[in-house]
Amino acid sequence: MDEAVAVAAGTLAAAPDVTLLGHVNPDADALGSALALGRALKARGATVRVSFGHPDEPAHSLRDLDADGLVVPPSEVPAAPPLLVVCDSGSLGRLGRLADRVKATIAAGGEVIVVDHHLANTRYGTQHVIDESAEATVLLVLRLLDELGAELDLPIARCLYAGLVTDTRSFRHAGAEVHRVAARLIDAGVDPEATTKPLMDTHPFGFMGMLAGVLGRAVLEPSAAHGLGFVHATVRRSDADGMGSEDVDSVIDIIRTTGEAEVAAVLKEIGAGHWSVSLRADSRVDVSRAANACGGGGHRLASGFTARGEEQEILAAIRKALDEAPLIP
Repeated sequence: MDEAVAVAAGTLAAAPDVTLLGHVNPDADALGSALALGRALKARGATVRVSFGHPDEPAHSLRDLDADGLVVPPSEVPAAPPLLVVCDSGSLGRLGRLADRVKATIAAGGEVIVVDHHLANTRYGTQHVIDESAEATVLLVLRLLDELGAELDLPIARCLYAGLVTDTRSFRHAGAEVHRVAARLIDAGVDPEATTKPLMDTHPFGFMGMLAGVLGRAVLEPSAAHGLGFVHATVRRSDADGMGSEDVDSVIDIIRTTGEAEVAAVLKEIGAGHWSVSLRADSRVDVSRAANACGGGGHRLASGFTARGEEQEILAAIRKALDEAPLIP
């Protein structure tokens, strides 16, 4: 890992033009990683742009992280950037309509640096800064920033903290080193409450009605997931009308609190017969394997996938995948 960081930092230091991508519907870890690294490279004199395949703008709760106005819509990403950095994306499929930029960059002789912490990363770049044991991609970005000798100013520290606090579920899935990093970011000026509240604790009033309807349809299946229990709910497009993506995505954090279920799932309708599925496990079932079986991926306790079909077909596939997924020792 030290060598990979050093090589990638050398490539970044010499680059006059850098494009950074996050996965579709970027979360705080993906966007924070790209913006933190992008700001440091801009300070070195590089031309920098940050983008993602969908939507054209990040979620409202994340927009304040872009202190430099680096985010551009996919239409403004060059067809074959000379240097591409992909943050927090385990596979090409997670880049949506910008996936073709990876192949085009490599074909044109450019470099693609993949910075990620997902267990099943397919290593689709030319350089890889990947550590599956890292709690968040922002931790790997911090290593790159340190290698570059970049100043850890407040805007960069806020981006890193946002990714860290969300990917560790408010530090509940965090080792001692993560807490030391958090202390370093706070020393750099981060206000934990002001940074965290819009990301995790703020919703429009309409969210309450949407949540009530969705929770009222939730189903508990005690015998599923190796007999450890499976709870699921569906957010239809009619439920999500007027809601931001971050509001819909937060439903899984409520569903997963069900004490009788080891695994929770939320099916989010994103089009006619088109679904985005979030999977969460408490501690026993490796949902990354279940997500892989359904065409997605992620972490052992937090994964997801997209699929087409009827709601009950998707649920049947999840049940089968959960029953075949290994238990975590």
